[in-house]
Order: sequence, then structure tokens, then C-alpha cells
Amino acid sequence: MPVFSLPGEYGIGCFSRQAYRFVDFLAEAGQSYWQLLPLGPTSYGDSPYQSFSTFAGNPYFISLEELIGQGLLTEEECQSANLESDPEKIDYAALYERRFPLLRRAFERGEIEKMPDFQCFVEDNAFWLEDYALFMALKDAHGGRSFTEWEGPLRNRESQALEQARQGLRREILFYEYLQYVFQDQYFRLKTYANSKGIEIIGDIPIYVAHDSSDFWCNPGLFQVDENRQPTGVAGCPPDGFSAEGQLWGNPLYDWEGQKRDGFSWWIERIRRCMRLYDVIRIDHFRGLDEYYRIPAGAPNAVHGSWMPGPGLALFEKIWETLGHVSILVEDLGFITDSVRQLVARTEYPNMKVLEFAFDSRDTGGANLYLPHNYDRNCVVYTGTHDNETLVGWIRDLCPEDKKMFLAYLGTEETDERDLAERMLRLAQESVADSCIIPLQDYLGLDNRARINRPSTLGGNWMWRVTEEALSPGLAEYIHTLTATYGRLVSQKDRTE
Repeated sequence: MPVFSLPGEYGIGCFSRQAYRFVDFLAEAGQSYWQLLPLGPTSYGDSPYQSFSTFAGNPYFISLEELIGQGLLTEEECQSANLESDPEKIDYAALYERRFPLLRRAFERGEIEKMPDFQCFVEDNAFWLEDYALFMALKDAHGGRSFTEWEGPLRNRESQALEQARQGLRREILFYEYLQYVFQDQYFRLKTYANSKGIEIIGDIPIYVAHDSSDFWCNPGLFQVDENRQPTGVAGCPPDGFSAEGQLWGNPLYDWEGQKRDGFSWWIERIRRCMRLYDVIRIDHFRGLDEYYRIPAGAPNAVHGSWMPGPGLALFEKIWETLGHVSILVEDLGFITDSVRQLVARTEYPNMKVLEFAFDSRDTGGANLYLPHNYDRNCVVYTGTHDNETLVGWIRDLCPEDKKMFLAYLGTEETDERDLAERMLRLAQESVADSCIIPLQDYLGLDNRARINRPSTLGGNWMWRVTEEALSPGLAEYIHTLTATYGRLVSQKDRTE
């Protein structure tokens, strides 16, 4: 469940008391993992996979309640901002227009420069923080426009222009550093609490960064660019049975040969940061590290792209050499080749099995690796992910041929959708997969109104929130019973060992 889906006041899930209550709920339900979506500050479209920085945290997740408790805001100020019209849906426009002024007010009252631990935070995170804060301050000064629309000296990071900006925007830069300081302080206290309850955090690292990001603006040499620092190729997926034109994501592509010569230093720092934030790291679109799909910049769709070699095992060998053991699981979904499977096997990281992908009547060969009888232990089984329909919605939308296969596999007749969804929960739990991750919506038996994301669509995504009432003792008991039935309870002692 994403952080933004937590219940609570002020328009979006955050690191408030409801987050701690959710950790308590997970512990009561016998769970040992909480998987999040990426935590970065979101840009246009509100997707956590399109962030202004791969290192920064989302200021929306800062608890206003805690700022009230510190005397930096008043409850009346937060209530009058009117951030929430629907407790089950996020209004991002309202957050953008009304939540940031509250955070600025807290900043102005906080006298952050006088706090010695703030200076330590800035020094410890200098690798990314100074550039990110300047980037965001400049975006504000340019009306939120992409850095590609800034004047040349700033767009191209000429030293004199950058120094003038640092002097002229000193207070704005400090504000964005303050937001990251508060985010990190609140997040790490929540993570420490979760760990104390036997709950480990699985974080998500998108393989790519956004074009309009401090990552790209500060490090164009890491990417495939022309003499004007513009991408020559962008990321996406080729046409398939779901999209005749493929998916054009538009993210800049890495110059893997250049990064290899540099010892993958930027990626090493990225993983190092994630090791601090999370107990386990999920690498999104892992297949792109074996081979990536390159679409010429400016192409209208993904039809005329081509597969190119990625860094492969060399990246992971450098990670192991530099950072030692890193707990990672890999998202190897989509069209998977033998070379991707070999890379997964050589890293020995667990990969993902999604039950909603298992029941395709067109696959008559019996080798569908998403069917539970084909699993090995070193994997993580999901009913679905943030990109999928909820179980109830998926069952409702099954075509007759796929539903026939689905019912035959379960060994049951047509029945209520929620009953069939529970049978899928049991199918995941009873599999041999070492770990089992279930979206909260599936435990709640919700339909597609609770879906998180519809890929290749803009608007209406990343908005669902659970109500506090839904996280009931009865639901915790139900989840605990399922988990215990299939031998998946992990004691605090076992977790520590």
C-alpha cells in the first residue's frame, strides 16, 4: 500500500499518527513486510515513477499534525486550507495550491538554521541535496516550467549563473532543504517504529529518472544526449497485445558504457541511499538492466524502437563489491527473454510472480511461469500490483475463455466475485513462493474504483485512499488467520535472527 493511500486528515496519506496505527494493524495481522511505492516528489501527472529527484522525498508526506504539535502551524490554519473533499480520493491540485503555503509557513516559523542537526543533515546529503534544492527553487522562479525552458546559462549549468542563482534564491533553497530534513526525520522515525514491530519496509526504485529532474539537469553525462544536452533516445516498451503502439515513457536513457567506465558511481550512490531508506529494495523494470528498449527522441510512439544491451551483471558485481549484501527483489514482468532469466538467476535475487498474469487461455503450452505449480521458492508472489486491476475488478472483467481456465485451475464453479477473490488470496498464500505480498484492496475485496494506476493513461491515477474504519480488528484477524493457515507467520525472534 502506498503512503499516499493511508487514511487521515489533510488530503493525503502521510507520516501521521494513522501511519503508526497502520503499522500496528500490520503487526496485529501477522504481517512482516509493508511494500511502498517510490517516495520521491512527484511532478506532472502525480506518478511516483516520474519524480523531480530519485534521492529526495515527497513533501506531501510530511505530517501537518506533527507540525501543529511543534507549534509551527495551528489546527485552524490546516483545517481552513480545505485540503480534502473526499476522504477516499486525493485532490492533487488542492495539495499543490494549499499544502505548500502551509509548509512555507512552518518553515518561516521554525528558525531551521539554528538547529545543529539540520546542518549535519545538509552535510550528510550534500551529494544530491544542494543541487535538488537549487533545481526546485529555480523551477519556482520560472513558474514551474521545465528546466529545458530556462535561459541558456541556467539550463546548461554555467558556473556564474548558478552562483548568482544561489545568492538570489538563498531563502528558497533553504526552504527545500528544510522540507527534505523534515521528511527524512519523520520517515526514519516511522521506519524505526515499524522495524520495532517486526515490519520491514520494501521500497521501490524506478529504473529511470524523469527528464525534468535534478538528476538529469545535474548529470547529463550519465545519459544518452547530444551536444545540446538533449536526449537522443528515450525509454518505453514495444508494441504488444495490450498496446499496438507500445508505451512511450519518454525518460532519458543511460549511457551505460560511460557509467561502467565511471564504476557506476551514480548508481552506487542511488542504491546506498535506498539501503538507508528501506530494508528491501524492489528494482522496477529489471529487464531494462539486461536489455533496454530505445526509442529515437521525438518519435510519436514506441513502434520504431530497438533493443539495446544494458549493464547486465557488471552493475551488480560493482554494487556487491562496494556495498556488500543488498536485499533486493526484482520486477521482471513483461516480455522476458532467456538472457533476463539468466541475469535473475546469476544475481540470485527473488523475482515476481503475479497471479493475474497466470490465466491467459492463449497460453496453451503449460509453461506459464505465473501459474503457481511452476514456481520455485526463490520468488515473491502477488495477486496483482499497483498497475493491475483489483482482484474483484479483474475477475469481473475476465473474458469467457480466461475465466473458464481460471475456474478450472481453482477447481470451482462460477460463484460470487468476492468469494473467487478470496480463493485467489489463498492460492497465493499456499504457493511455495518464499514471500507473498497482497495489495490491501484485495484483502478488502474492493473493485476497480480502488485501483491505483491504469498504465498509459493520464489523470485519475495514484488517488485511492483507504478509510480508517476499513482497517478494522476484524480485517486484521482475517489476514492473520490466512497467514497462519499457510504457515507464513514470522515471529519477531525469527525476524531478528
